[in-house]
Amino acid sequence: MSQTPGMNQIPEHYLLSGQASPPRTLCDILDATATKHPDAAAIDDGDTTLSYRELLAVVRRTASRLRDAGVRRGGRVGIRMPSGSRDLYIAILGTLYAGAAYVPVDADDPEERATLVFGEAAVDALVTADGITAHAAPPADEAGDGRPTTADDAWIIFTSGSTGTPKGVAVTHRNAAAFVDAEARLFLQGDPLGPGDRVLAGLSVAFDASCEEMWLAWRSGACLVPAPRALVRSGMDLGPWLVQRQINVVSTVPTLASLWPPEALEAVRLLIFGGEACPPELGERLAVDGREVWNTYGPTEATVVACGALLDGKGPVRIGLPLRGWDLAVVDADGQPVAEGEVGELVIGGVGLARYLDPAKDAEKYAPMPTLGWERAYRSGDLVKLESEGLLFQGRADDQVKVGGRRIELGEIDNALQQLPGVGGAAVAVRKSAAGNSLLVGYLVSTDPDFDVAQAHRLLTERLPAAMVPRLALVDELPTRTSGKVDRAALPWPLPGVAADTTGLSETEQWLAGLWTDVLGMPVADANADFFTEGGGSLSAAQLVTAIRARHPEVTVADLYDHPRLGSLAQHLDDKHAPQIIEERYVRPTPRSAGLTQLLLSIPLTTLTGLQWATWLGVVNNVGAAVVDAADRHVDWLVTAPWWLVILAFCVFITPPGRMVIAAIGSRILLRGVGPGSYPRGGNVHIRLWVAERLLEASGAANISGAPWMIHLARSLGASIGHGVDLHTLPPVTGLLTVGDGASIEPEVDLTGWWIDGDVVHIGAIVIKRGATIGARSTLMPGAVIGRDAEVAAGSAVFGKVKARQQWAGSPAKKEGKASHPWPDQRPARRSWWVPLYITSSFFLAAVPLISLGAGLAVIGTWALYADRLRDVMVRSLILLPVATLTSLAVFALITLVSVRLLSFGMTKGYHPVRSRVGWQVWFTERLLDSARTYLFPLYASLLTPIWFRALGVKVGKGTEISTALVLPKFTTIDDGAFLADDTMVASYELGGGWLHIDDAKVGKRSFLGNSGITGPGRKVPKNSLVAVLSATPEKAKSGSSWLGSPPVRLRRTFATGDTSRTFDPPTRLKVARSIIETLRLIPVMVSFGLGIFMLLGLQYIAFHTNIVVAGAVSGLLLLVAGASACCIAAAAKWLVVGKIPVSEQPLWSSFVWRNELSDAFVETVAAPWFANAATGTPVLNLWLRMLGAKIGRGVWCETYWLPEADLVTLGDGATVQRGCVVQTHLFHDRVMAMDHVTLEAGATLGPHCVALPASGLGESATVGPASLVMRGDVVPAHTRWQGNPIAPWNG
Repeated sequence: MSQTPGMNQIPEHYLLSGQASPPRTLCDILDATATKHPDAAAIDDGDTTLSYRELLAVVRRTASRLRDAGVRRGGRVGIRMPSGSRDLYIAILGTLYAGAAYVPVDADDPEERATLVFGEAAVDALVTADGITAHAAPPADEAGDGRPTTADDAWIIFTSGSTGTPKGVAVTHRNAAAFVDAEARLFLQGDPLGPGDRVLAGLSVAFDASCEEMWLAWRSGACLVPAPRALVRSGMDLGPWLVQRQINVVSTVPTLASLWPPEALEAVRLLIFGGEACPPELGERLAVDGREVWNTYGPTEATVVACGALLDGKGPVRIGLPLRGWDLAVVDADGQPVAEGEVGELVIGGVGLARYLDPAKDAEKYAPMPTLGWERAYRSGDLVKLESEGLLFQGRADDQVKVGGRRIELGEIDNALQQLPGVGGAAVAVRKSAAGNSLLVGYLVSTDPDFDVAQAHRLLTERLPAAMVPRLALVDELPTRTSGKVDRAALPWPLPGVAADTTGLSETEQWLAGLWTDVLGMPVADANADFFTEGGGSLSAAQLVTAIRARHPEVTVADLYDHPRLGSLAQHLDDKHAPQIIEERYVRPTPRSAGLTQLLLSIPLTTLTGLQWATWLGVVNNVGAAVVDAADRHVDWLVTAPWWLVILAFCVFITPPGRMVIAAIGSRILLRGVGPGSYPRGGNVHIRLWVAERLLEASGAANISGAPWMIHLARSLGASIGHGVDLHTLPPVTGLLTVGDGASIEPEVDLTGWWIDGDVVHIGAIVIKRGATIGARSTLMPGAVIGRDAEVAAGSAVFGKVKARQQWAGSPAKKEGKASHPWPDQRPARRSWWVPLYITSSFFLAAVPLISLGAGLAVIGTWALYADRLRDVMVRSLILLPVATLTSLAVFALITLVSVRLLSFGMTKGYHPVRSRVGWQVWFTERLLDSARTYLFPLYASLLTPIWFRALGVKVGKGTEISTALVLPKFTTIDDGAFLADDTMVASYELGGGWLHIDDAKVGKRSFLGNSGITGPGRKVPKNSLVAVLSATPEKAKSGSSWLGSPPVRLRRTFATGDTSRTFDPPTRLKVARSIIETLRLIPVMVSFGLGIFMLLGLQYIAFHTNIVVAGAVSGLLLLVAGASACCIAAAAKWLVVGKIPVSEQPLWSSFVWRNELSDAFVETVAAPWFANAATGTPVLNLWLRMLGAKIGRGVWCETYWLPEADLVTLGDGATVQRGCVVQTHLFHDRVMAMDHVTLEAGATLGPHCVALPASGLGESATVGPASLVMRGDVVPAHTRWQGNPIAPWNG
């Protein structure tokens, strides 16, 4: 637009109408996005996620139905539907694709307004939650598909009018598309929005800013995420929802944003303010690195937004410069442009100018501006200051009131209030005193808990005339209209603190009445008073609920909407929060007879393991005899056996098929007649079940490494396994498992199908239907049914049924949406020729420890073999024991290292068939490294671990601390200062649809991945972040964030500070000291190797004096002796190395931590393999734990030895600690080891795969269900039931 010559010229950069984008429609924009990103998520309402391809298909069907109802191009469709649902947005898009304009009315608006709006707009049809209603007979069929042109209206939105009658504003597709394209050229130019971004849809569609939300997503390929209206109303509850739904793009009003804690916006990278003035304090607080914060301005009449400014937290808050395609001018009362630095009325021109439905109103408001040379212009009525850097908003030109006979601009006072230091939001209103006088009242919102109202008032007296200084009130938040702007009428009056006569009310009603008075500013003395009728709104509702939560923390805003009357709400609180009657239960301790039975049955079970030793002894004797004969020597103590007997024993006791047959036959006999149901703990069925599981381990069947063997093992145990199943975890001994064709079950999934609750054992069947996928380390509880093609995310706990084609995650698992199935659509061919390679590889995996032990024995044999007597053999063996141990470790490490490096060649990230070269390489690598965590334990959680990981191919930074992590080396990065705790899993493969998925995974600088934490393929733990115990790394996270659970949610965390020389930056002397102590970890390995020598020589002695068969028969007794020795040695080491462990905190670089790890090495390498693994659930394990310092009561059933600091553990009479549990008496956050007690009172139950953190406890007979996390300091009340990660009340 040209300018008329005059004294003042409009700056050129305020005239951008010539830079408008080429004309197109909103339909063209969506079509282009769907073509570019067909499979990207377009809308996700929490129930269903639609891709752009799916969205277009649904929209076109909706458009077809609208045309069938008589809607034609150029028509109008009224839309009045509940917020928060995809159906609302589909209806809007369907209207656009039918060629019509949509006319929205908020579902919560009065019926009278809806009737008025739809009548003024003369809609052709109405879309509600009940469907489509035609308002006119369908016209004759027309040619064409009804798509709009750029001149057709896209929407008609009604704004409030000064006369009380709403004004309809029509926006064409040309206007709308130009606006959408202009914003795309404005925001995030360095890293534009795209697939993977998630945009909040929280504004009413009757407010034109909702168009910004929709098209921010749909132009870029991002996903629109509608928020339920109840959440938007509450304000305070919306913040956590943003984190849960992974929102990273938000367009909102400053008032609402000021209510959210900073962590609610942690992941938000684009934050857009509009609708009202933005306080400087809010911009300063939220404009941080990694996030763009924009302040925008625009009336509905100029298509949503006309200008915007990028906030940097410095200087004044501007409304900025025009969008490309818009013209802005600032004029005085005569319509002449003002000079820079002057205030005037903002006039808008350009491509964004809409029109009023009322022609007379349109001619008035969009009149030509001859002084500017503009043929059409919109006079905004807003006062702004013209500056070259951007406009400064000054208030409304027509927002005037009369107070004390003087005309006052409320906008000027608003602006002064918002400029006060520490103010996050402000508004002024005129209120009537009790005497009927008009008063100015300023309402302030501040994030400063020490905000000084008196000082703020003094500052105002210096900046405003005395007549314009308002009375000030500090409030929690400001109420908003549907548009998001401040609702002055809803500001509380009288101010908080007004008293009322409440003598006729109940005690609870009186307490509530006092809160109502504080919130509403008026006395309440009637039990029938309705909160909303008395003037309550969204703000005051949130304020009231916040006050109620001080006494009743579980109350929600929805409770207030459901019970708006004072008496009703009081009754609801009395009923809901009345003292609960807790049903006490007595948990019987495990019977002593059960313990005696277990001890007796341990003899045949250990004998089964001993027969494997006897078999290898036969092999060693026969090979040794051959060596001696070849050397023309004679050794009297060698006892040979017929090779046919040795080979037969080898086939039965050593080979996978032989082990499976033993386990299957034994388990089927033991569990004959046992079906789903509940049985007494320690009773007949329970002990049979315990024996069957010990038999699986004693036979060696549980150690079968090959994935193909798992399917055969499962079937032999009685499970029903379909075709094309990928089963990478142990099946249940009960056989109560059904797996459909093509299902995928990742490693370390618990399919056992039973658990103990108090003194009751629950057994049930598990059904996994065709095509379902179960993520690693998930737990499927008895009775779980996983529907066809469903997905269960890693680390989840499933109770009950998961419906077909749904994705569930978490503990307890909940529906996350539709199953995504990210792998290729077609299942790969089942290449049978890979099965023999998998089987051969499993033999190799089983042979690696044997080869390593053989190498150590060969070192001993070079000297001991030629001894004349067994006594001399023992002496020579002890002398060579250190060298033999180091040789064995070195051979194991070398085999593992060379194998892993060779397997990494040609391994590429992406999706590969399970039965393929890459699939085999990945599986083989993980199995090797899983085995290494056991056999090379001294290499882990030490200064050598980073070196070992680098050798394997992991990218490891400086100063890292890595414990027993399981990683896929080629795709793992561990940055400087990162900490990986015990049993973490990084970059492990995912299964689904016959495919195996691998990708890069990274643990950032100085980040912490807690015990059993998972960082899956494609995930990253950002720098300075924390992923807590039993938690998964989120898809997206910002630096410094902390996460808990699976799926992960934000966790508030305080960072410890202290002497970094004991945490991150140790001096050389501490490194040397630690190295010395860690070298001592070789001692327990030597002890374990020595126990093996004792077993072999003991059996040799018996065989020499009898025969090899007798030696095999008594091998179990000899193993029991070795086990008893192992537990005594480990206990003695604990007391010698660390002594009694008190409640304390110790930095990583301290002697205590290193000595504690040395003590743990005795547990893991001596006690665990020789004793603890076989003794789970027995009184003998309890006895050993007492030897370590734990306080164990009578009749305790404990299936774990993972009590890291046993002195701090108390298990009361009859308590239960089940498989996979960790009684985690220490935490290692910020490289400081904090230790505290964990107590389970009498009869308490800690279900399978639970972790109880320091200072936690379970009351008498309390139950914490499976796969749960008891947070630090959390104490479960007696006789109650809890479950979850973290725990919550449970009715299971």
